[in-house]
Amino acid sequence: MTTETAQTSPSPGAKPTDLASEFLDRSTPLSKLRNILHRYPALSPAIVLVVAIVIFGVISPRFFFVNNLSLITQQVAVVGTLAIAQTLVILTAGIDLSVGAIMTLVSLVIAQTASQNHVPAPIALLLGLIVGLLAGALNGVLVTRLKLPPFIVTLGTLSIFVALSLLYSNSASVVGTDIPALITATGKTFQLFGVGITYGVVGMLVLYVVMALVLGRTAWGKHVYAVGDDKEAARLAGISVNRVLLSVYVVAGAILAVAAWIQIGRADAASPNAGADLNLDSITAVVIGGTSLFGGRGQLWGSLLGALIVGVFRNGLALAGLDVLYQTLAVGVLVIVAVALDQWIRKVRS
Repeated sequence: MTTETAQTSPSPGAKPTDLASEFLDRSTPLSKLRNILHRYPALSPAIVLVVAIVIFGVISPRFFFVNNLSLITQQVAVVGTLAIAQTLVILTAGIDLSVGAIMTLVSLVIAQTASQNHVPAPIALLLGLIVGLLAGALNGVLVTRLKLPPFIVTLGTLSIFVALSLLYSNSASVVGTDIPALITATGKTFQLFGVGITYGVVGMLVLYVVMALVLGRTAWGKHVYAVGDDKEAARLAGISVNRVLLSVYVVAGAILAVAAWIQIGRADAASPNAGADLNLDSITAVVIGGTSLFGGRGQLWGSLLGALIVGVFRNGLALAGLDVLYQTLAVGVLVIVAVALDQWIRKVRS
């Protein structure tokens, strides 16, 4: 008696699915690994971070010096905060190319209104928050009302916000000696296990905790994932897709205002050229952190790990004596590898 291979009923023109082959594919070590990475998106960046730390520690003993570790945390504070806003947008299957430009514009508004217009520091920070909210709302309105792709919208607003920054500041920087202490307070340090930690790093971590709780335990957070996974299915389930998308860009704008405050403290200045390379780094951090560019999958803590990976790579390569161009090349390679890994993970069978 012969044993026939079980098959599903194929649709017209489609190849029949071999259930036995599918079962064998699931049972292979590689498929098991893919299932694990699909279930725990933050696992792969955690492994990459540990491996990178070990490798750079072996290449350069100075990597583990206290001053160097402090420098890495300070560098990650700004990129890590931008990555929170970027994660929200990418979770909805969008992308925001304007995060660095918005942060720069807000930082200039805060610094100039406080130093040149003699506005009290708390009010200057509030004005910066309003500018961040309006910038995020502009992106959101263009995406939801005009139905334009987020890539095109934020590519356009990137140029708009860069131009506004240059016009508003007359292409001039505001130095820390002219800025009130409250606004530069995010750059002040305290000692933790011998490592100098800035209050900007603390602010970033607090923001991660708050947004992780919001995404994981509120209806709004579940709606963000649902919209990113399948907009039509979310609409049929009663979710107001446009409202969710608009709220995501507005919340991202508020987070970018916080990033601007951290950036002023870290640089002890506000410069119209401050966010030139931060768009790529924020996207890199999010993608490396396991958030899918196709939306609906990812964890905020993965983005923090991704930001740490970017910081460790840039710092480790600099200590190894590599030119900044090769550091940028390495970050580009990381992006390609991360997207390829995401594509592979997404093929997992449920």
